[in-house]
Amino acid sequence: MLYHVLHIKTAFAKEWQKDLFDQQICELGVDTIDQNDYYIQSDTWERVQKQIETLCANSTGATLIEAEACEDKNWNETWELDHPIEELPLGIRIVPHCAFGAGHHETTAMMIEALMNFKCQISDFKFKVLDHGTGTGVLAIFAKRLGATHVLAIDIDEKSVINAQENAAINGEEIEVRLGDRIPEDAGAFDLILANIHRNILLANMALYAAHLKQGGQVWLSGFYDTDCEVLIQAANAKGLAPIATHANHEWRMIQLQKSSNR
Repeated sequence: MLYHVLHIKTAFAKEWQKDLFDQQICELGVDTIDQNDYYIQSDTWERVQKQIETLCANSTGATLIEAEACEDKNWNETWELDHPIEELPLGIRIVPHCAFGAGHHETTAMMIEALMNFKCQISDFKFKVLDHGTGTGVLAIFAKRLGATHVLAIDIDEKSVINAQENAAINGEEIEVRLGDRIPEDAGAFDLILANIHRNILLANMALYAAHLKQGGQVWLSGFYDTDCEVLIQAANAKGLAPIATHANHEWRMIQLQKSSNR
């Protein structure tokens, strides 16, 4: 299988902008990212070259320097050799490939810490959990490892769905992973919803979070900055979701919301 490596100079003002750019370019077919080198199958590059060039041209922090053919390798395996995967708490191992959520980013770390603290505060964790925008599946896997009875993980990106399924198998956890951008109508109600994604996606799905949450259940949001908190809390309040805790890790924020019993 022939590959091209795209040398892209990135200089984004905010880390989330780089994360968003990487997600968009992966959706166009990039397999593996190693700093400023983006690997893509050559036949895919031929199909999407103009789209990637347009993405870079319209970006405020990415410049496509060069695209060149490279020797045939399994670039995911090469990446993993150069970037050893560290074990996370509870012995969980995550191979990120091109999906978001290796477990070390501030937003993911806050969610993991909150899950582990929550487990310590309650007698059991026999919850039904939704992980919206699962990426690598790391949060879904943590929830299952902590005792969740059922975990549904959703992602809009097909590669992320495959990656989440692989990581669930690596860790010996049974996770239901679905492709999609919205909560399925047949998903039912959840005790806990996890959503570590972009602010605008959180706002667009707030009504669905409330609709698919059991009374007294919680929604945990992350993936945004302090300046985003007010608008997110206002949107949540309008749907009967009240903030019960906030967390900070550098410039990143996390909000825990609870559904009132009269909704």
